[in-house]
Amino acid sequence: MKAFTRLFDALNKTTKTTDRINALVNYLKEASDQDRLWTIALLAGKRPKRAVNSTSMKEWAAQEANLPMWLFEESYQVVGDLAETIALILPYEDGNDERDLTGWMDHIAKTGTLDEDQKKQEVITSWKQLKKSERLIFNKLIGGSFRMGVSQKSIVKALAKLTELDENEIAHRLMGNWSPKTHTFSSLVLEKTGKEDLSRPYPFYLAYQLDDKADFNANPEEWYAERKWDGIRGQIIKRDGSLYVWTRGEELVTDKYPELQALIHALPDRTAIDGEILPFKNENVLSFNELQRRIGRKTVGKKLLEEVPVVMVAYDLMEFEGLDIRERSLEHRRELLEETVKQVGHPSLRISNLLVFKNKEDLASIRAESRQHHAEGLMLKRRSASYKVGRKRGDWWKWKVDPLVIDAVLIYAMRGHGRRANLYTDYTFAVWNGSELVPFTKAYSGLTDEEFRKVDRFVKRNVIDKFGPVRSVTPELVFEIAFEGIARSTRHKSGIALRFPRMSRWRQDKKAEEANTLEDLNEMLDIYG
Repeated sequence: MKAFTRLFDALNKTTKTTDRINALVNYLKEASDQDRLWTIALLAGKRPKRAVNSTSMKEWAAQEANLPMWLFEESYQVVGDLAETIALILPYEDGNDERDLTGWMDHIAKTGTLDEDQKKQEVITSWKQLKKSERLIFNKLIGGSFRMGVSQKSIVKALAKLTELDENEIAHRLMGNWSPKTHTFSSLVLEKTGKEDLSRPYPFYLAYQLDDKADFNANPEEWYAERKWDGIRGQIIKRDGSLYVWTRGEELVTDKYPELQALIHALPDRTAIDGEILPFKNENVLSFNELQRRIGRKTVGKKLLEEVPVVMVAYDLMEFEGLDIRERSLEHRRELLEETVKQVGHPSLRISNLLVFKNKEDLASIRAESRQHHAEGLMLKRRSASYKVGRKRGDWWKWKVDPLVIDAVLIYAMRGHGRRANLYTDYTFAVWNGSELVPFTKAYSGLTDEEFRKVDRFVKRNVIDKFGPVRSVTPELVFEIAFEGIARSTRHKSGIALRFPRMSRWRQDKKAEEANTLEDLNEMLDIYG
């Protein structure tokens, strides 16, 4: 644990990618193979499930520190991170346990199987055995909250530097359904893919937002244009008679979409297709809000299957007849994709239609109609492009429609977390319904650090009431709220829910009475909902 804690601290102290990669390489050179594997898993987001719930952790820590719970909660609000709060308030001297990361991960897994009293004793004993900095890591690991701001790309680069293997090959090997319990470092990173990896997806190719620096000339002989669908990016893979459906978040969701499972009898073996899982009914794409009704459900009932059926809209082919064809041109891959979809001939597998255009003005007109098709905009892809790994500039561009906007009044504020723990940065906004302000959304991003500090000062000077960590403030400040979609909601007083809300402007030129109304939102709902 000592070495892993030093790595955690080193990664936390810098935002420079090269420094982070070097810190990872230095750590991996010295770590055991099993610690290497656990480190890769943790940094890649493959955390073990929570062994102890946060409520118990709070109570035990407060008891050990001899603090009343209200004071613990106030401390937590200031620090902004539960694991760090506990590490700071515990009154113990530093321990000197010599177990490595793997030893502690085994210990945490065993603790998770105990009854509540036994868990308490094990956690308290563990706190006493560790140094303060190590307690922070332990708290995050046992509470299931370990996150580290290291990109998958940095992990891949560090492993490539350590092993002298190709980055794209390593990125592919890190995909899929693996864990430190099923693999060794050698079988995951060093050895060739074996039969146990038949389900393994390919790393996704991601597009950059089209901007003034984009190398895009709108020549239809050089580019393909498609709609940028608003669904779940995924891959359908069939190998050795088995079908696998993966999301971009590396979640295996085959069982959640029985419509796609039906492709097992029609899709050719040794095939991997990249596309979008979309809600689709009566030959029309439904809104993402409909798809959300199925996301996260362990089981999907017959009624919901009938109301929100899904399809895979395919737009690329990565594996054909068992061959990795990502290095071939998109034009060639598209031809094979069209043949494959036609051969399958199943209603659950569609192909993303290519749009006809002559110039950028044509594309701008098509893009303007995106919301009518429940699309986010356009995808622009160079015909000669290979299928790359991760976000690469030059061959794939996304040209999203401008967000919808509404002017709203700030009515509630909460403190943020992490580096914003001492500032009020999480806000609730309202619009007018007659003479009443009706809350309709929350937002916590979009302002500069200086603007957040100014709003924080306003909140502290203008508190009307307190509800736990929430502060009701004088309804005076107006902000432009940008969002990608709008839908009806029975869970909100306003009857409306927004998709990806954020603050796009502080409207210091407007008074609160000039903010928009609930009627304005309902008109948007009629048009775009």
